[in-house]
Amino acid sequence: MTNLRISVVVPVYNEGDSVLAFLDRLFDAITLPCEVLAVYDSETDTTVPYLEKYARDEPRLIPTLNDYGPGPARALRYGLDHARADVIVVTMADGSDDPQQVERLALLVERGVTIAAASRYVKGGQQVGGQFLKSQISRLAGLSLFHFARVGTRDATNSFKAYDREFVRSVGVESTDGFEMGIELVAKARRHRRPVAELPTIWLDCGNTPSNFQMWKWFPRYVRWWLHAFGPRKKRVLT
Repeated sequence: MTNLRISVVVPVYNEGDSVLAFLDRLFDAITLPCEVLAVYDSETDTTVPYLEKYARDEPRLIPTLNDYGPGPARALRYGLDHARADVIVVTMADGSDDPQQVERLALLVERGVTIAAASRYVKGGQQVGGQFLKSQISRLAGLSLFHFARVGTRDATNSFKAYDREFVRSVGVESTDGFEMGIELVAKARRHRRPVAELPTIWLDCGNTPSNFQMWKWFPRYVRWWLHAFGPRKKRVLT
């Protein structure tokens, strides 16, 4: 499709038939020409047969096998590297994100921002459910980056964002664990003097939040990018 406007990257992991309701909502919400890369790590993933069956009737869906290695960070990197549209939106398959906002985020990037973030912590945003400690750490990280590093969004840790593809490929993605990519690219946008905008979103916990073990395993990497955002600004990557 040469007229693509949006590439949607969705990491999936053993979603089973629950992915069908997510895909229905997503495709109902998107009216612009798009592709949806549903990225999985293994052919044995329980999501695969449902993706393949769905794709037979929906050409915008592209079941995508990640060969960068296991885990959500590598699946996201693979999806970003293989997206074809100028605007890339990352969203989750568990129903926590609002598919009605995919186009609104993408249109902000088309208007000129480098990253458009869906924010739980701006007026009109909300987080419903989720682990208390994890949500409080996320809120503290997001608000401190907004007020003190001036990154342009109060919710840098949220994965639900739209990106300018050329910027992402210019600065690269180094994340290897969890969903740290969201905060990494916001930090890099700030360092490279690129504009970041946000829209309020209502995030719903669907029972698939990371365990406490995973949270503490990933925590040092999130701290790395939090600190990176406070570093000296660089010359603009793109003119």
